[in-house]
Amino acid sequence: MRNALVLYFQYVGVSIRGQLQYRASFVMQSIGEFWAHVTEFIAIWALFHRFGSIGGWSLPEVALLYGLVNTQWAITDMIGRGFDAFDTMVKSGDFDRVLLRPRATTLQLAGLEFTLRRLGRLAQGLAILVWALVALNILWTPGKVALFVLAVAGGVCLFYGLLVVQATLCFWTVESLEIMNVFTYGGLETARYPVSIYRPNFRRFFTAVVPLACVTYFPALALLGRADPLGSTLVFQYAAPLAGLIFLLVSLQVWKFGVRHYQSTGS
Repeated sequence: MRNALVLYFQYVGVSIRGQLQYRASFVMQSIGEFWAHVTEFIAIWALFHRFGSIGGWSLPEVALLYGLVNTQWAITDMIGRGFDAFDTMVKSGDFDRVLLRPRATTLQLAGLEFTLRRLGRLAQGLAILVWALVALNILWTPGKVALFVLAVAGGVCLFYGLLVVQATLCFWTVESLEIMNVFTYGGLETARYPVSIYRPNFRRFFTAVVPLACVTYFPALALLGRADPLGSTLVFQYAAPLAGLIFLLVSLQVWKFGVRHYQSTGS
């Protein structure tokens, strides 16, 4: 395990050094990422300016959800590029080389690229998150601090698991992966608002199947001290982020199944 971590950080170091060879490009791309997502939040602000609240949630409360899920996705997008772009590796036959190396395929793909320019998106998500936390004046306790950290980690695990599932599908097809955007980018849009405003079947799907609500909505309720109109308990809200880790573990098992059934392109 220790050797794997050392190798992973060596991969990351190589990737970062390579991207910093063109520092002006890195800076401009990061700034572009930041401002592109600032306009997203301006649209949300305009929505609240017109209607005042959504499902009883104020702008700072929704900003907490927005900042939380954007931070989770930005971190995942930085570290998960190897799985996100796996379809090109299968089509070119480069995955065969990965299989020949005496290291786990997951480790090699995880370290394939550390997408540094996503720092712009991460900075935007963190800025909104900090503003929301200050505006809400949350009374922090050790339990709430632990819950906040667990929610961020659980969200990263969940989104990473979705990328792993997307990559696994490439063993059978590389032409219909846009359907996974329903769960990644579509899920990202969904989790920016309280799940209680959606229809029951939609809520159940994003709670039990792809548990986005478990890493955003339920932890946010506990942080805010709000009663849940859906009836969840405080114990459930604190435990809910663990669903993200479980989802990732299941996704890795699905990945192993896909690797066992992989057939080379022959190129």
